[in-house]
Amino acid sequence: MKLKRQTKIMELIRTREIDTQEELLRLLRESGFECTQATVSRDIRELKIVKASNGKGSYRYVSATVPTAEHIALKFSKMLADTVKSVDSAMNLVVLHTYVAMASAACATIDAMCFEGILGSIAGDDTIVLITKNEEDADRICQMMREQIGAI
Repeated sequence: MKLKRQTKIMELIRTREIDTQEELLRLLRESGFECTQATVSRDIRELKIVKASNGKGSYRYVSATVPTAEHIALKFSKMLADTVKSVDSAMNLVVLHTYVAMASAACATIDAMCFEGILGSIAGDDTIVLITKNEEDADRICQMMREQIGAI
């Protein structure tokens, strides 16, 4: 949920002139995210969002650092390496075992990485199932996941 919320925050500050946390919180809630002002404040700090002049005499939120695709991929890879314990496949399914209570976060990370060939994902408490189109995709995804977590 945090990853999706922070992605939405970055989208909102890129597409709108937002100058207060209250306005950002309202827009997040309108987008379906139930969160508090404290959560938004933490997200702003983590995302390195600052206020900058909009050129019209007022200020708006902007990203102090624009993360590159490389930076995001590295962050996702680290998250997977820190949470996933094992990867295996069976027919068109890839099964990942994570540390207890980490499957949902790891699954959201995998979803955000948009691997080609994954039709859908299901997360439990410590297990993730990735559904692929066929066995070849499952084998390829399984190998990619092993590379991500450093279990080659």
